[in-house]
Amino acid sequence: MNGILLVDKPQGMTSHDVVDALRKASRIRRIGHTGTLDPRATGLLILCIGQATRLSQFFSDLDKAYEGVMRLGVETSSHDLDGEVRAENPVPETLTREAIGAVCGEFVGDIKQIPPMVSAIKIGGRRLYKIARDGGEIERPARPVTIHCFDVTCWNPPDAGIRVACSSGAYVRTLCHDVGRQIGCGAALAQLRRMRVGRYSVENAAPLDAFAVPEDVSARLIPMDDALDMPEARVDAARAAIVRSGGAVSTNALPAPCPVTTGLVQIKDSAGKLIAIAQAQPTAMGARLQPKRVFGGK
Repeated sequence: MNGILLVDKPQGMTSHDVVDALRKASRIRRIGHTGTLDPRATGLLILCIGQATRLSQFFSDLDKAYEGVMRLGVETSSHDLDGEVRAENPVPETLTREAIGAVCGEFVGDIKQIPPMVSAIKIGGRRLYKIARDGGEIERPARPVTIHCFDVTCWNPPDAGIRVACSSGAYVRTLCHDVGRQIGCGAALAQLRRMRVGRYSVENAAPLDAFAVPEDVSARLIPMDDALDMPEARVDAARAAIVRSGGAVSTNALPAPCPVTTGLVQIKDSAGKLIAIAQAQPTAMGARLQPKRVFGGK
């Protein structure tokens, strides 16, 4: 089995727990996820199986969308309710949904975000959550992220429903923390559900308990040939052999024009089978496609 699987992660499990469960169900060891969800979070988790594990980075970098609950009046060490409570403050009685939404709107766009200590980011060769677990805290450089939307959907004090669409690498719990600081009473993420990754929606995912045997997995597997949302180029049999050996091909020799002259391209054979991910490179004689990852076998 080679392909991707859309799973609706249940609350209380780590992303690695989900991977372990799918390894047992599929009887395949080569499985990985494409973006961690905290144990408290639910929603879409994309798993790569077999050769598709080599595609994982192309899903990890996709934009994501979330729905959740932000609790005002509390600050924690992890920016969510799993962390140590560091401050509790009264929520202003005059605070309205519109006022909270206005503050959230200030974070929309290209921003710099300081990641929480409880995160998997490495600094100095160590993951931040391991440093935090040992009682340490270090300075973290702000990282550029893009927030496409940060809306307040409802307000039931002290909880505000939120909807966030963002680039890869953005922390919704840190957005909540920063909004709470701006309002003045503090805030932490209380609930989170991932709704979308790239073009994939949680509506098309299956609950984890739907996968009990290999047949359950294969029935819902999205083939590698159809998995990526990336420009594609088709090659004939002669060029397919060159690509499979790692050689570059000119776009001038393709049966149909290549849709791009720069960036990543998936190369498929005449039957539509994915054989490589290539970098399109412009030259004086037209673009050439240099394979970066080649796929073979079944």
